[in-house]
Amino acid sequence: MLSFQSSKNVLSLTEDLLVRIYELLAAESDRKSFRLVCREFRRIDTLTRRHLRVIRIEFLPILLRKYPRLQSLDLSACPHIDDGVVSLLLTRVGPGSNSPILGHWAWGLKSLVLSRATGLRFSGLEMLARACPCLESVDVSYCCGFGDREAAALSSAVGLRELNMDKCLQLTDVGLAKIAVGCSKLEKLSLKWCMEMTDLGIDLLCKKCVDLKYLDVSYLKVTNESLHSIASLLKLEVLGLMACPLIDDVGLQFIERGCPSLKVIDVSRCEGVSSSGLIFVVRGHRNLLELNAGYCLSQELSTALLHQMKNLNHLEVIRIDGARISETSFQVISANCKSLVEIGLSKCLGVTNMGIMRLVSACINLRVLNLTCCHSITDAAISAIAYSCRSLVCLKVESCNMITEKGLCQLGSFCLLLEEIDLTDCCGVNDKGLEYLSRCSELSCLKLGLCTNISNKGLSYIGFNCLKIHELDLYRCTGIGDDGLEALSNGCKKLRKLNLSYCNEVSDRGLGYIGRLEELSDLEMRALHKITGVGLEAVAVGCKRLADLDMKHCEKVGDSGFWALAYYSKNLRQINLSYCGISDMALCMVMGNLSRLQEAKLVHLSNCTVEGVELALRACCVRIKKVKLFAPLRFMLSSEILEILHARGCIIRWD
Repeated sequence: MLSFQSSKNVLSLTEDLLVRIYELLAAESDRKSFRLVCREFRRIDTLTRRHLRVIRIEFLPILLRKYPRLQSLDLSACPHIDDGVVSLLLTRVGPGSNSPILGHWAWGLKSLVLSRATGLRFSGLEMLARACPCLESVDVSYCCGFGDREAAALSSAVGLRELNMDKCLQLTDVGLAKIAVGCSKLEKLSLKWCMEMTDLGIDLLCKKCVDLKYLDVSYLKVTNESLHSIASLLKLEVLGLMACPLIDDVGLQFIERGCPSLKVIDVSRCEGVSSSGLIFVVRGHRNLLELNAGYCLSQELSTALLHQMKNLNHLEVIRIDGARISETSFQVISANCKSLVEIGLSKCLGVTNMGIMRLVSACINLRVLNLTCCHSITDAAISAIAYSCRSLVCLKVESCNMITEKGLCQLGSFCLLLEEIDLTDCCGVNDKGLEYLSRCSELSCLKLGLCTNISNKGLSYIGFNCLKIHELDLYRCTGIGDDGLEALSNGCKKLRKLNLSYCNEVSDRGLGYIGRLEELSDLEMRALHKITGVGLEAVAVGCKRLADLDMKHCEKVGDSGFWALAYYSKNLRQINLSYCGISDMALCMVMGNLSRLQEAKLVHLSNCTVEGVELALRACCVRIKKVKLFAPLRFMLSSEILEILHARGCIIRWD
């Protein structure tokens, strides 16, 4: 009677209230549960959904008909979409004048993600650009077939404000010119790894797209001439120049006199940039919010640069990874950059306990601190960080071997908002330290790789108290076994990424516990010599969301486990079977049945013949994008299968 009354009250809510309730559900799993309640709730989902990410392309027509009011469509998981599919989606379905028109879904679309859509060419892009009059954002990154003709087709989307063309390797200045002329309203553009770009294209872009606020030309071989052109962009706020080998301090001098709105600049790994170039940037932009200069300062921070940093009162993020730094530098930064929320000091020389103490004594608002490979750091520095930085959410101290349970005790006492901590290769971490750390109940990412002094007991503390963890790295934690995984599976139900590689004590019983983690999507379990097909079957049956599986050197897993994998793990996109004992038939089943598989590593399969490997490649050649094979197979496989794979854009690596 009570349940009936509750149900009646819920169903009596107005449509407006139900919509407002639905919009408060942030997690996709919660929204899925909502629409499964009843038909009315499903109808609310249909009316309200504005974003859709499609995993399986065969369901795309049905989904677009079901959700006609989409504003954002993500097809990055459907790399095989091509011009023919686009044509079908934009035309009538079925005979007769009363047939529903799928093309309606495109009318209100504002954002379209086509990343890695290798089969899409200019014809399909032209159809999409014309059918989506409201289109404002497009992502065609990593589309290996995207070139100048495709850019010309996309340029007809005159309302574009955001465009991502990262690693479109066939794109040249000609295609960029088409975009610049046709899409003059662009505010955000990313051209990372577009290796054919030159100063000419960047110059025309800056003349035509004067509203640009975000521009990323990282990894391009542009020169200081491009920086001269970029300096004319009055509205530019974010500039990415990472690993541009031909720019230097002279180019940054142009930036000093231009880009009056600049707030974020990234010159990391730019070999020609020194402290002098950074002085130009800092001197010309005192309202800078973020400065990324990692691995471009081979010498100690100059006195002149430190003097200029006194004017950066609003600086929130600074990354100077790999630089030489002194205690004086810390003193200047802490005295003048009190608004800092993130600082990156990874692999910096000269980082000491005293320097860190001076830094955190004033920068109490720090939320992210990277001290990776700062080997001189001890518990004294960690204690100072914990006491001063109560809002810390991310701490990276990989390879800081002098950190012990004392430092972790302070973190567990004061940094209760901590969400991520990297303790990889910190050999001083033990079970008692994990007990203290488990007080950080907000912890979502914990990296303990190579921490050989922890055991099941320590892991049980994490399993009991850190219920929000979604990523856990236990690489080569040889003290971890089945009992620890039991505690983990009982508490950490939200775990999505887990690394158990070389945890030699894990057996089939442990994998049975892993099978209880329904949200697990990424599992690394290299060289688990005690597991068999029974354990793999438990993972395949229980972890339906598994997308990435690495089981290299799991020699004792038999075909029964691989059959289960082929039958249950339909969401797998990447798999590493190198050095496994899989047979020809099982390999063909795995490669043929896993319809979403895009990348596979198949090196040294001792139980497979050349014919078996070839049949497996034929079974997946339509969808596979990357495959790693044993080098001698290059001369044993038929030229036909190799040509088919190359023609479909598959990258073959020989080991």
